[in-house]
Amino acid sequence: MLVNLVPDFLAALAAPDPLEAYHRYLADHAPALAAYWHNYVLDLDSPHAADVIRRALAADHRDLHALVERIDLAAVADETTARCVELLEADRPFDVYLMVGVGAANAGELVLGGRGIAFVCLEHFTGRPNPETYGLGLSPDLLPLWIAHEVAHTIRYTSPASRSDLAHAVAEAAGRYDYWETGSRVPLRELLVNEGLAVAAAQAVAPGRNAWDYLGYGRRQYRRLRELDAFLRRAMAPDLDRSGLGYRLRYLAGGASPASRLVGGKIIPERAGYYLGLRMTEAIVAAVGIAAALRASAEECRAAEDRATGVQTA
Repeated sequence: MLVNLVPDFLAALAAPDPLEAYHRYLADHAPALAAYWHNYVLDLDSPHAADVIRRALAADHRDLHALVERIDLAAVADETTARCVELLEADRPFDVYLMVGVGAANAGELVLGGRGIAFVCLEHFTGRPNPETYGLGLSPDLLPLWIAHEVAHTIRYTSPASRSDLAHAVAEAAGRYDYWETGSRVPLRELLVNEGLAVAAAQAVAPGRNAWDYLGYGRRQYRRLRELDAFLRRAMAPDLDRSGLGYRLRYLAGGASPASRLVGGKIIPERAGYYLGLRMTEAIVAAVGIAAALRASAEECRAAEDRATGVQTA
């Protein structure tokens, strides 16, 4: 189901007291927005939350207004969602949220009460960077890629057929996804595979883009990662079956410090794990298709890669 929160956000901006109106907006959509803040910003009861809110409300949103006026965003989301349901063989209901964030992630996934939520924050898709909203300036043409990417995560986490460690973690948390908790407990191999499969899902649902677009990279970073391919595969191997939030931040988080990205004597590019995850899942996607691969365990992905490369196991 499509949930479009953009009109409510813009109404809060236009209210006589935008701060009071924004708090009403938060209350009206509390479960999803509180989870967004917890997983991708900071907890709403943090002493810094008020400053983040005031900055977001005071920012220049003319680029957002122009985006809403020139593109039927709901139609884009509906069409992409329908393709996801068909191509990824969705077997549990999920929601797609169009929203305006506070400059944190451009897109993400949530699970509440066992129901998946894929969201995109439109301040990042206006086509031009905005330092006041921290908007990344991504082209709105990329929206289908990111919607499909996040929907793929929700399917991996909630499908009854999923054998992933993340699905087990969500089930153990009473049907709730927590970025920080799963990052601490789930092995790195699963975290990388999870992102690689989501990239492959976006390629299937919204084909025809440059390879780096699906990974969220620039062309130069993509080229550099391809150059480092063999080194990265060797260097990350000892970490794959370890768990700890530091591994998620090292391989998958934007903004991680150079020191935290030191692997095998080299500082690896930010978010290198998206590229590594895609490489780790190419074999299983080729063997069984993206819908089945989304539900496979990380060990099944490793076995498929071993078979494709001729690795013999006992």
